[in-house]
Amino acid sequence: MAPHPLETIAKSLVRQGKGILAADESNGTMSKRLEAVGIEANSESRRLYRTAMFSTPELEKYISGVILFDETIRQKTDDGIPIPTYLTDRGMLPGIKVDTGAKPLAGHPGETVTEGLDGLRERCEEYYNMGARFAKWRAVISISENCPSAASVSTNSHALARYASICQEQGLVPIIEPEVLMDGDHSIMECFKVTSEVLKAVYSECRIQGVVLSGTILKPNMVLPGKESRGALADEVAKLTCEALQQNVPKDVAGIAFLSGGQSDYDATNHLNRINQVAEKSPWPITFSFGRALLADALSLWAKSKTEAAQTKLLKRSAENTRASVGSWEKGPDQ
Repeated sequence: MAPHPLETIAKSLVRQGKGILAADESNGTMSKRLEAVGIEANSESRRLYRTAMFSTPELEKYISGVILFDETIRQKTDDGIPIPTYLTDRGMLPGIKVDTGAKPLAGHPGETVTEGLDGLRERCEEYYNMGARFAKWRAVISISENCPSAASVSTNSHALARYASICQEQGLVPIIEPEVLMDGDHSIMECFKVTSEVLKAVYSECRIQGVVLSGTILKPNMVLPGKESRGALADEVAKLTCEALQQNVPKDVAGIAFLSGGQSDYDATNHLNRINQVAEKSPWPITFSFGRALLADALSLWAKSKTEAAQTKLLKRSAENTRASVGSWEKGPDQ
């Protein structure tokens, strides 16, 4: 039997030695990052920064796809080429963030539900016609004394499955991103429990909605203690992360592309590397879909008009993480 067309796209995004660049920050978030490095934030400065990063020589050696924001997918390079066309011609698939953000969950203070289902079918059709071939939707789950509530897990899992079903109907591979946040003082075992609960709920909803799992990618958090806790060793992070995935993620899923979730550049790469070393005979490729963990240093250099140095930094970080995605990364002297 021939593979489902979406399965072919999904597998190409997570093929060995490749990762996904997350460049889908909202205009507000991207503007704050530009202003933090002394750049006046507007549509043009956001375009200049992102196109400088996308034009990094040989980036396609390590990056299979780029997640864009609505503003960016409508912009062009300095040569007048639509950004989705430019990326496709370079061998990197264009993707698009389609949710409209996390909003307060009624009746549950401190918790959110991600919105954006209204009009999603029409937006997906438009994005597909603009060149997008995959999409992303992020749900946010908090851990605290009374969180997450059953309502938070249920509503966010249902929304992720609805989103995935609509995307597939319109020819887009959905990246399913249920992020359990690092904020707080919870232990790594609490994160393991919540991450497992969320993954189980997400795939239960996906089955109900008829999502073709082989045409999806999971973008999960790693199992980590809260930022305000005592921390954990990389081996413990890797072991518990692998257990959570193996116990709750169906084998049909095309691949796992981790988010960095506020970790340092070093920790994100180190943990990804150790996970791949621990995950013997994994049913899925395990790679990365990082934003800040690839771009933070590059942004600082670009802001100082050091574009070539910024591109070199992005390429180096991308190469390091592709090595980590096959468990062959080694710590360098500057790390």
